Amino acid sequence: MLNENKEPVPTNVMEATKWLGLQVAWAEIGDVKISTIFLGLDHQLGDGPPLLFETMILGGKHDQDQWRYHTWDEAMEGHKAAVKLVSGS
Repeated sequence: MLNENKEPVPTNVMEATKWLGLQVAWAEIGDVKISTIFLGLDHQLGDGPPLLFETMILGGKHDQDQWRYHTWDEAMEGHKAAVKLVSGS
């Protein structure tokens, strides 16, 4: 779950399920969609800080490309980078 500063805070599994897939940012460029979400569960495989956010491109030549992040701010920057990648600017 996220606190008022958009920082993840520990919670139990039942509470975490309410946050799964929370939309952080969304963009559409033609037929291509760019989605950034709060995963709700740590997707880190191995050592390191938790990976809790994900950007994915749906459609176009970058279809299914994805990136994961540790923080809200990283996710927002990653979303902007994905929009730039798709738009070519």
